[in-house]
Amino acid sequence: MMVTLVLYANATKVRSSRAIECHCRQDVAFRVITGNVVPDHATIARFVVRHERALADLFSEVLRLCDRAGLVKPGLVAIDGTRMAGNASPDANLEFEQIAKEILAEHKATDEAEDEQFGEARGDELPEQLRTPEGRREFFSKARHKQRDDAGAEELGETEPEASSVPEYEFDSERILARTQGRKGWLREADRQLEQHRWQNPDPVSCSRPERLLLAAERHEADLGAERAGNEAFEHHRVHGRDAQGRRLAGTPAPYQLAEVPDGKVNVTDPDSRHIKAAVGYVQGYNAQAVVDEGQVVLAAEITNSTVDWSQLAPMVDAMLEEMRRAGVAEQVKTAVADTQYWNEQHMDDVVANQHVQVLIPPDGGASGKQRKGWTGGRYTWMRYVLASGLGEQLYRKRKQMIEPVFGHTRHNRGVTRFHRRGRTAVRTEWRLLMATHNLTKLHRHQIAAMAA
Repeated sequence: MMVTLVLYANATKVRSSRAIECHCRQDVAFRVITGNVVPDHATIARFVVRHERALADLFSEVLRLCDRAGLVKPGLVAIDGTRMAGNASPDANLEFEQIAKEILAEHKATDEAEDEQFGEARGDELPEQLRTPEGRREFFSKARHKQRDDAGAEELGETEPEASSVPEYEFDSERILARTQGRKGWLREADRQLEQHRWQNPDPVSCSRPERLLLAAERHEADLGAERAGNEAFEHHRVHGRDAQGRRLAGTPAPYQLAEVPDGKVNVTDPDSRHIKAAVGYVQGYNAQAVVDEGQVVLAAEITNSTVDWSQLAPMVDAMLEEMRRAGVAEQVKTAVADTQYWNEQHMDDVVANQHVQVLIPPDGGASGKQRKGWTGGRYTWMRYVLASGLGEQLYRKRKQMIEPVFGHTRHNRGVTRFHRRGRTAVRTEWRLLMATHNLTKLHRHQIAAMAA
């Protein structure tokens, strides 16, 4: 009953647990689903949280039903993303010092005690303990234990083993040096591994502000650790590495000076969200990705907090093929089209060589269509030639009419302009439920048309 209720509510633009409870009292369709039982909104919310992963997996089951009805036609697919606001304000993006001071403020007693502690100092400096990585780790550990002691083991799930917030970094120099990136390539690889670790070990976003503050502070420290690991790996390679001829690399890099405390900002309402550019300016939220076929059936739905689509081509193709495998779709994907933001030569080579999917992505973007400076020769010229051919132009012209209406329908007809939940796994479940109910609605209309015929 609860699964049916959640799916029907999402399909009819009712996403709030309180709104669902209200409809269970007033709406006939909702009352039929529940058998005139009115579940409390807290029960509905807890059900969604408790069965988060199972609800996200319903996307594959709905795709299986669409395939059985003959709606899935994956010969040509389109990939794109839409930036959507999360349940967080940009004003909640705080620097490490701001977060640390708010945490420390809970432990300060009176003005007299501060005067005695700081003496002639201003009183707003960070303690020495928070100026070293070891001191910060010890401080975070003690704060975690204090929160557990205050709230109780059951409420904070003390029985579950804690996963490390920092991955074991492993750098493949050949992979990084395949593209001439310099120091930035090593830093980008460290960030990629950290982000992958966070997906594999997601942190639940608590309703308690002190807990969110501590999580945000730990995120700051992990970001600084990734920067440190990337720089150390780069400098080690420059000193001990060899070129293609086995010779030592020329020059010694200048030691990189890390900041004493983490820089940047983390949102203390939803630490997984990012300040990203959307069609209407900047929003604090996520980049929602989707893959659709020519019939506008969504074949894959994922979210990322990356501000650009540059690194999403290969992951989305992999996600699409995995969803099709789980749904039992036999037809093969032949061509994938995407806009210029997905131009990533490494991803394009991987998709074509390993997944056997041809890719059509224009190297030039913007309404003017002018050729980018320096993007000449090689695959740039070849891709322009393919897109200018009759078949290439015909296939790529379908991109907008395939995927843009899905986002337009979701935003304007269904009224989904922001996510309600917080945390990457919760937002992913919410997005996949939205796309699953999009497919369910298409399946419903298809069956009505078939019966009428």
